[in-house]
Amino acid sequence: MILGLLRWTRNLLLTLAALVLLYQAWLFAHVLWWIDHNPTSTAFMSAGLAQQQEKNPDAGLHHHWVPYEKISIHLKRAIVAAEDGKFLDHEGFDVEGIEAAVKKNLKKGRLVAGGSTISQQLAKNLFLSGERSFLRKGQEAVITLMIESTWSKRRILEVYLNVIEWGNGIYGAEAAARRYYRKPAALLSRDQAAKLAAMVPNPRWYEHHRSSRAYQKRVALIKRYMDHARVPR
Repeated sequence: MILGLLRWTRNLLLTLAALVLLYQAWLFAHVLWWIDHNPTSTAFMSAGLAQQQEKNPDAGLHHHWVPYEKISIHLKRAIVAAEDGKFLDHEGFDVEGIEAAVKKNLKKGRLVAGGSTISQQLAKNLFLSGERSFLRKGQEAVITLMIESTWSKRRILEVYLNVIEWGNGIYGAEAAARRYYRKPAALLSRDQAAKLAAMVPNPRWYEHHRSSRAYQKRVALIKRYMDHARVPR
């Protein structure tokens, strides 16, 4: 009986391991496909649409892909300055940022900060949910390694700018530029770019609270550093 139980346990573990490997292969296949094909949807887009349609079944998303060269240099610099100042220097992870996040999590006794880079945020947006858990962070790290090992920094920033959320149902730089400034992303000014970048951490809230003191302080801070931000050509 004991031998039978051990055999059953071994087979179960082997099956689970095979499923995990198949899932990782599925993820990696998508990462490879998106090297030169543009994602039409993401996990965050699907989740956001589902939430909107609970209130309004006819709700839809505003999203229009534009190539890297048709996004304002000001927005590229503002996003890097705001979200990941070491973007061109790291290989997917900001060690100092992670150490600071770990200390904060230990102090709080739960996962409250992630120290995420642009690459990590992109991995989460493309494939994962918004929940905070150590398991999700682990999967996020694996996907980040997949992306960083196969994509250029230019491609990472291009996809990131085209898929992140900028308000309820608003995804990508083009939709955001047209929603808030009635112009294409290519024509965003320095001031407008800083204001959009300031929304990224909490876009649904900032969509209706752009006059808040916290938001204005964040805009001013981004404007102070964005001209020195290094971005892919």
